[in-house]
Amino acid sequence: MIVAVDGPAAAGKGTIARRLADRFGYAYLDTGALYRAVALSLLRAGADPADPEAAARTARNLHLPDTADPGIRTPEVGLAASVVAAIPRVRATLLDLQRNFARRPPDGRPGAVLDGRDIGTVICPGADRKIFVTATPEVRARRRHLELLGRGEHSIYSSVLADLRERDARDANRVDAPLRRSRDAMVLDTSFITADEAFRRACAFVESAQ
Repeated sequence: MIVAVDGPAAAGKGTIARRLADRFGYAYLDTGALYRAVALSLLRAGADPADPEAAARTARNLHLPDTADPGIRTPEVGLAASVVAAIPRVRATLLDLQRNFARRPPDGRPGAVLDGRDIGTVICPGADRKIFVTATPEVRARRRHLELLGRGEHSIYSSVLADLRERDARDANRVDAPLRRSRDAMVLDTSFITADEAFRRACAFVESAQ
């Protein structure tokens, strides 16, 4: 069983994907964390995230445990990850890793939940269930702003909104695997519903395929 969860930043897809994996006993992969880990490694090395050679080389040396580094969650790394994710050679390098995870979930799990930007359209177009999680830019920026404040980080809402819109534009307009809703995906708008209600709808959708 493969469940693809896509959507823009801060729409709530990660929370929903993790809860689905826990609910059904599936393996979970945050594919965005792969690009963030590559971006973090580049920044720490003083390299340019837009350098295709350096980015592709870093991606080839990536290991899943690298995604557990808390440093990948900073706004700076998030923006760099969006730049890295637009590099075709990086996406090609990480493609097999993601597909292998979906087809052969670790620890003998009966399924996998992957969340990202292109899971249902590129990584796993044949996924059993596809969910496109979205919300208005203003709602997503407010969530991210509060998240940063909750971690004790400095944050200005207007700056978060501007950065988010910039990232949305980059993700949607990149040549390789742009952010798109798969035509057979369920659209889940979380703008004005609770996290529990969003999960309930996603859960019912996945259950209907079992």
